[in-house]
Amino acid sequence: MTLEITFVFLLVLTTVLLFVTEKLPVDLVALIVMATLLVSGIISLEEGISGFSNTATVTVAAMFVISAGLFKTGALKVISSNLERIGRHSFWVALIAMMLVVGVISAFVNNTATVAIFMPIVLRVAREANVSPSKLLMPLSFASIFGGACTLIGTSTNILVNSIAERDGIGSFGMFEFTPIGLMIFVVGMIYMVLIGVPMIPSKGTGEDLTDKFGMGDYLTEIILLQKAKSVGKTLKDSPLVRDMDIDILEVFRGGRRLPMPSHEVILQEYDVLRVRANVRKIREIQEREGIVIKSGLKWRDKDLESEHAILVEAVIAPHSMLDGKSLEDIGFRDRFGASPLAIRHSGAVRHEKLETTVLRGGDALLIEVKRDHLIQLKKHPAFVFISEVEQAIFRKRKVLPALAVVSGVVITSALGIFPIVVSAIVGAIILILSGCLTLEEAYESIDWKVIFLLAGLLTLGIALEKSGAAALVAKTMIDYIGPWGPLALLSAFFFITSILTEAMSNNASAALLAPIAIVAAESQGLSARPFLMAVMFGASLSFMTPVGYQTNTLIYGPGQYRFSDFLRVGTPLNIIFWLLCTWFIPKLWPF
Repeated sequence: MTLEITFVFLLVLTTVLLFVTEKLPVDLVALIVMATLLVSGIISLEEGISGFSNTATVTVAAMFVISAGLFKTGALKVISSNLERIGRHSFWVALIAMMLVVGVISAFVNNTATVAIFMPIVLRVAREANVSPSKLLMPLSFASIFGGACTLIGTSTNILVNSIAERDGIGSFGMFEFTPIGLMIFVVGMIYMVLIGVPMIPSKGTGEDLTDKFGMGDYLTEIILLQKAKSVGKTLKDSPLVRDMDIDILEVFRGGRRLPMPSHEVILQEYDVLRVRANVRKIREIQEREGIVIKSGLKWRDKDLESEHAILVEAVIAPHSMLDGKSLEDIGFRDRFGASPLAIRHSGAVRHEKLETTVLRGGDALLIEVKRDHLIQLKKHPAFVFISEVEQAIFRKRKVLPALAVVSGVVITSALGIFPIVVSAIVGAIILILSGCLTLEEAYESIDWKVIFLLAGLLTLGIALEKSGAAALVAKTMIDYIGPWGPLALLSAFFFITSILTEAMSNNASAALLAPIAIVAAESQGLSARPFLMAVMFGASLSFMTPVGYQTNTLIYGPGQYRFSDFLRVGTPLNIIFWLLCTWFIPKLWPF
């Protein structure tokens, strides 16, 4: 083992630990890896920045734009709205229809965006069918993963590994080369979810009010300020209630009239009624203060917190967004959006205190009271995915057919080999902008730059693994211990290791680390690398055991009120089934 190999191994170990612990954003970790390799001299400058010009990076960016073109025209809304009508008649028919539709769409457009679009629809279907949303949200996420495994562009992982195969002279994969295995995964996955998976998912309540869903009953109350109250005559921010007791004042009623989303400079007056958020202990302390009377017997519903000026909404923190790893205070949430956080569902538990300083993670669900005239601004922010029934976005419905034609053109030209996928994707993105399906600004906003930087950095690490000899050393070790059992055992090991790594960190990171090793292992044995790369791709894409392995699982974690164990219970058998199926069928289609 050389010094270079030792250095690369330490860097890989550090990278994996940072991904798993989430001490730093994943895209920043990838850039640190790139910079470290450049400074160490293990890779050249051209190799270090080659990830940004790699076909995988460019293709994924273009596919983000193409997905946005479909969403902005409302093409998916037209399809998804029919699910509500089905849900009124049969939950099971609606479940199967939803999984079929989502799976087909996810085969061609971004999985995370597809799930974000369908989440409000699925919640309405759950209400119509009078079932828990948890029974539909997990199948929604899993269906997007099933569909994404069917085509080259179904997931960024496939595009990433395809670029590594091209770089190493193995040749690119066809658009539908994945489809036979992908369709098997789709069918088996749906049968499993209908017969076994959904019955195993615990019910987390039906379509109740958001105030009930977030347990606000014990944390909201109204108080009346009498003449002797020390807060009378003081501004909201300087009142003893806020300054000394750290209580959130959500609303002020004066003379029977609600002051819309009061600012910190409002001067409190005698007989003002304040709607406050506080725990039981603080409510008791308020009751003991002179000049304050607490209203009793209040039963809170959503309509009590809404008015002509404000609305109650639920939003989810998008995975890997700017708020992932930060707090609402960091972005000046209250002043910037004219909104107040009421509760946060974080890591399976609801929080009602210190909301603005809570460090948020992707998948956290927020209960927010927001000014109606600020709602559009909040909805446009990429860090929030809204799942409440708020005002519908204005779609460019006249552009639906051009958008569908562009997507079809991208798929057909790539499948027939007329153009490489990167060329088709770039041309398709440009046509969508020129045809008015989306604006240039919307195109820029649609690109998940964290994913782009993550891919660029990880591709650099893959180069270092090969160039330093680290990939060859790992491959030799696997061959020494697993090779005697035959190539089938080696392929199975690559699928298993990739799958386990994916459950703990990014699917793209797992694929970028294992793909170079799989290529070296196959070539050293005189075998074709294609079946081993397929094992890595499917192992990285089929993530069901944890809410952190795949972005769609993270997205439904909070709204579904799931616990970590729910994913283990439902997802572990599914992972094992696909591991066995892929081990057996991959060599049948891609011989060693």
